[in-house]
This record gives sequence, structure tokens and C-alpha cells, in this order.
Amino acid sequence: MIRVAICDDEDQAVALHRAIIQSTLKSCGIGFEISTYTHSDNLLFDIVEDGFFYDLLLLDIEMPKVTGMEIAEKIKPYLPNIKIIFITSHIEYAIDAYELSIFRYVPKSELGKRLPVAIADAARLIALEAGREYTIQTNSRMEKIPYKEIFYIRRDGKNASILSSLGVSKVRRSLQQVYDELNTPEFIFIDRGYIVNIIQIMKISDGMAVLKNGEQLPVSRSHVQEVKQQINKFWGAHI
Repeated sequence: MIRVAICDDEDQAVALHRAIIQSTLKSCGIGFEISTYTHSDNLLFDIVEDGFFYDLLLLDIEMPKVTGMEIAEKIKPYLPNIKIIFITSHIEYAIDAYELSIFRYVPKSELGKRLPVAIADAARLIALEAGREYTIQTNSRMEKIPYKEIFYIRRDGKNASILSSLGVSKVRRSLQQVYDELNTPEFIFIDRGYIVNIIQIMKISDGMAVLKNGEQLPVSRSHVQEVKQQINKFWGAHI
């Protein structure tokens, strides 16, 4: 079940976006709930004050009072993993959307062609991230860490330290053992001392992997091209 919100100040646009979402997700065989907003204040109140949760948000950039860019910035601390699709008639916003980690940018002039694709891709990514957990089991504790919350795993002496949005968790395993236990293509070695979640990588630049949480990790010089190929292959298979 995917929870979707639509925010646009025009009723006609909201109705059109809703119809496209319904048609796309039904054809993908994915269950959904859709909430609609024509006032950005109501969306912000529901998320910030009442703790509403959404997986996917379709957001018009050009709205009165508060722009879509400003809304995205305000809700990210509350819903850090939400997928946001910007709908706009201004192509220059595409660069800003990338910098804000927006999932997709859809021009209004190509709505019928590009919005269904963006919705289907977002739904696949949401499904990919959902439900899987890495379990740390000892005599004194059991800890479960959702895959989607993991940024990276680093070698830490005889341990492996798992850094996630939940904090740092140590497990008495080698990196190779943890990698084998994860057993999923979104985790890759970028260096002998680091395993990184591809979903958390913003870009590879100057020999560093730049993550969504702002951290930068070294990529082994001899494996930069291989890492880039693995990332491209992963997204090519899933999006």
C-alpha cells in the first residue's frame, strides 16, 4: 500500500493528477491511498503538526504563498524518505529539484507522457525499499535495522559499524560477512573498508561518494569506474 498526496492550488489539476495516479498504480497492481490538497498550509499542518505519513508527493512548484520548493524543504525533516515529484511549467527549476534530492521533475507540457512513468518508477523504488531489515542478534539483544535506513557499513576493527538514520550499530562480523548477509544488489563495496547503500548515494565526484545525509566516503581509485557501472546497472534494472 502506497500513501500518496497531491498538492496543487487548481482543482482541475488535482483531479487530473489523481486520475493519472489511479490509472498508473492500478496497472502496476499496487494498492494506494490518495489525499488531495489545494492549500499548501493544510498539507504542511497535516505532516508537521499531525504527523501524517506519505510515501509519495506530487507537488506543484508555482503556488501562491508558499512555493513547492519551500514546501519540500519544510517537510523533508519530517518525511526524509518521501519521494517528491515536482510538476511545473518552468524548466529552470530542474536544477534546484536535483539539489533538493527530488525524485523526478515533470514539465506540465509533457504531463500525459512523463507523469505515469515517474509514478511507476517511484512506486517501484518505494516497494524496493520497504520491508527488509538487517537483524543483529546476540545473547543480550536483538536489533532490526531497515535496509532503507542504512547509509553505509564500515570496518571497525573486528566489528562492522552500521551507520543509519537510527544511529550507529556494531556487529561482530567482517564486512564481507555483513555483505553476504545483506544479500541484495543495492549494497556495494566502494572501498575495502566501506559498503554503501546505492539508494543513499547522491553522486560520485572527485573520488568520493556523496550521500544524502551529507557525508562523503572515499571510493577506491582502482574501482571508481566499476562502482559507477554498478550504480548505473542497479538503477537501470529498478527504475
